[in-house]
Amino acid sequence: MRIDVHFEPAAPLPDLTGSTVVVIDVLRSTSSMVEALVNGAQGVYPAASTEEAIKLASSLGRDDTILCGEARGLMIEGFDLGNSPLEFSSENVTGKRLVMSTTNGTRAFFLVGDAVTVLACSFMNLSAVAVAAMESDSIVVVCAGMEGLFSLDDAVCAGALVQRIRAAAEVDVELNDAAMGAVEMALTFRVNADFLASTSNGQHLVEIGLREDLEICAEIDRYSVVPEMDDRVIQLRAEPAGSSGSA
Repeated sequence: MRIDVHFEPAAPLPDLTGSTVVVIDVLRSTSSMVEALVNGAQGVYPAASTEEAIKLASSLGRDDTILCGEARGLMIEGFDLGNSPLEFSSENVTGKRLVMSTTNGTRAFFLVGDAVTVLACSFMNLSAVAVAAMESDSIVVVCAGMEGLFSLDDAVCAGALVQRIRAAAEVDVELNDAAMGAVEMALTFRVNADFLASTSNGQHLVEIGLREDLEICAEIDRYSVVPEMDDRVIQLRAEPAGSSGSA
């Protein structure tokens, strides 16, 4: 088994044929996707830009479609919701299609859209994604980063994911340099809201009054669910009989 980590999506990615790709955007896209899908959203449609999101929502039909997302952390003018996990309550999203445009996360999904298997990972569903990713012998972890740059929160999440896979794998696991570095970062930092607040992404969210988001985004294994993108729509994988969606 081989795991390659890429700290930001602008980096040249390997041939993704036959690989399982895991996209991570802790603050906050993949965390919000997890919360929305657990709370009954039909699916999340990532959009590469605000304009594309508006067009896509219109084509899907606005009666049961919600426009959500952010620019520089704040809800986009004219959208229905922002990108805070706390906004994606069952009251707001049950039965709805979510068209999402964000600064970093949704764009990363477009770079890996040709892969056969694409999973959305955050601290909130870390262990479930680790188990699902192990179905492949080739795993590529793509961190959304922050405006094209390295993001510590995503890197630590990637390292924690690699740790879990290595611990459970019954075969040798080969890592690229970034994966080895991510593991060391995961061993160095204790994941909690204070850690997230110390990162560049987290500092920005605190500055604009969204510290509360960090509390939920830091909850490791809050849920045992696996969001998977198929034909540009992210939905929850069906659970095995007898399993529970909650951690």
